Order: sequence, then C-alpha cells, then structure tokens
Amino acid sequence: MSGDFISTIREKAKGLNFRIAYPDSEDVRTLKTARYIFDYGLGRPVLVGNSQAIHNLAEKEAISLENIEILEPTNSERYEDFAQKLYEKRKSKGMTLDQARSLVAQPIYFAGMLLDSNEVEVVVGGNVSSTGDIIRSAIYTVGVAPGISIVSSYFIMVFPDKLLCFADCAVNPDPTAEQLADIAITSANNFRAVTGLTPYVAMLSFSTKGSATHPHVDKVIQATKIAKEKAPDLMIDGELQADAALVPSVGERKCKGSQVAGKANVLIFPDLDAGNIGYKLTERLAGALAVGPIVQGLSKPYCDLSRGCSVEDMINVSCICSLMAKGMV
Repeated sequence: MSGDFISTIREKAKGLNFRIAYPDSEDVRTLKTARYIFDYGLGRPVLVGNSQAIHNLAEKEAISLENIEILEPTNSERYEDFAQKLYEKRKSKGMTLDQARSLVAQPIYFAGMLLDSNEVEVVVGGNVSSTGDIIRSAIYTVGVAPGISIVSSYFIMVFPDKLLCFADCAVNPDPTAEQLADIAITSANNFRAVTGLTPYVAMLSFSTKGSATHPHVDKVIQATKIAKEKAPDLMIDGELQADAALVPSVGERKCKGSQVAGKANVLIFPDLDAGNIGYKLTERLAGALAVGPIVQGLSKPYCDLSRGCSVEDMINVSCICSLMAKGMV
C-alpha cells in the first residue's frame, strides 16, 4: 500500500502541473527536489532565495538548474508591490510599511505573497526554517481559511491494507472544542482531496458514548456537536475510544447504528499529547509509513516540512500539497 499510495499521489500531481515555490532553497535537498519535480513532470518548481547562493550550491553539488525558475525577493519587480500588500493586510495589527518590506525580503514571506497573489499554487518550506516561522509567514500572507479558527496538521498513515488520517499530531497542544471541530472538518476535507476516499471521522477520547465523565470527555462531545452543525454532510461520530472507532465488532457493540464506529479512517485526537504519541507508536510499533505532518487550515496550501526531512519527503509533501490545492481552486 505504501508504494501504491506514493505512486498514486505522484501520478495525480503530474496531471496538475502546479507551480510550487520553495523558499528554503539554499539547501541541497531543495535543489534535488526541484530537479526531480521538474524532470518527472510533477510540477513547476520555483526557487525563492539568493540567486548567486543557489547557483553556487548547485555548482558545488553538480545539480543542473536548467529550466528551473529562481526568484530573488529584493531583485524582483514584485518586491515593492508585495510589501505594500502585506502592509495592507497587517497594518491593523501594527505593522509598518518598512516592517513589511523587511519581511517580504525574506524568502518565506515572499513565497507566501506569491501564493496569495496566485502566482504559485503551493509553497513548501520548513526544511531549513522552523515550524513557528513557517506558520507565522503563512498566516501573515495567505491567512487562515474562511470559517476555520485554527491552523493545524495531519498525517497520512499508510498501512499495507489501508490509509488513515491522524490529526492534530504536530501543532496545537490543547485545542478548544471549537478548534477541535475545525481540525476535524479540515482533516476530513484534505483526506478526501489527497486519497479520494470518503472520510469517516472519529472524535477520539478515553470514553465511548458516556462510558466515562470528565471535562476532557465533555470537550470532545462538544467538538463533535459543533462539527456536525458546521458540516452536516460529514460522517462524524464521537466521543469514541480507539477500538470502537477502528474495530467493527467493538464499534457495533459499543455504539450500534453509528455510521463511523468500526470503520473510521480519520482519527481526531483530543490534544497534542495523544496525537503525537499515537502517531509515533503507530509508526514505530505497527510499521506504518507516516506521511507528514501536513499543515492545514490555511486559505491556500503553505506546507511545513521537518528540518530532518529527506528528498523523498519533500517530493511527497509537494505532491500532497498540490492535491490539496486542487481542492481549493
């Protein structure tokens, strides 16, 4: 399944041919990724950064940059225009025009403004920049999606016989009920966009349908209610323990008649402790391939990588984010 999944997302991305900006471009992994993306028709890479430094690195590593576009923020004809646009977006928060110019000179902000202006369809960074810097630049430039209260993340967990979505496992330590509902809705939409599968969303807890009482359980119950109100067509249920969500016989016994219990493929964890521990245990003990984390909840796909990522990770995230972009355009 892992090989099939990766092949499938790459094949789907090939048909889109989206422009993908890479702001952390002074990194050999980025150059190898851009070369692969272009050569295999998975998209049109745009390297954002210091042109001379990028060329020097490419020469040192013997990587051809033929047909790969490079944009240097302060030398771009869009620099002043982007600075003005960022200033207009953020002046109510106290940003000055000079501060906007300073930010847009940075590749992660310039790339975000390219995305905001529809000059690229996807931004993929974080192989050098920190997660905090990537998310901040994304929020400043493209902003949070309409009707969504929080930026979050998800993993696609690839098993030999199935695909699961885990969220949020990387960003929010303790989301509120409202935020948890939005994480569920965005995760379901992205799981559908990336895999083509119908999402069955389980709001996870240590309780199933009132088997325990606690404020933590109440949060999940409230989040489920809010998600159902905001997305009435979404198949979602909670609160569910993991076995009730995943095992048909347990799901039938504990919550008879549920559309989700026993066949969930989108698992929403109540907090970051549970989510991060859950995905790492699944990866290390069950041998699942964890693809992600993929940032979600933004108005356009500005995706964050782990600084320890491989070139393969960068290629896969680029393709996944292209599929997310397809669902937004």
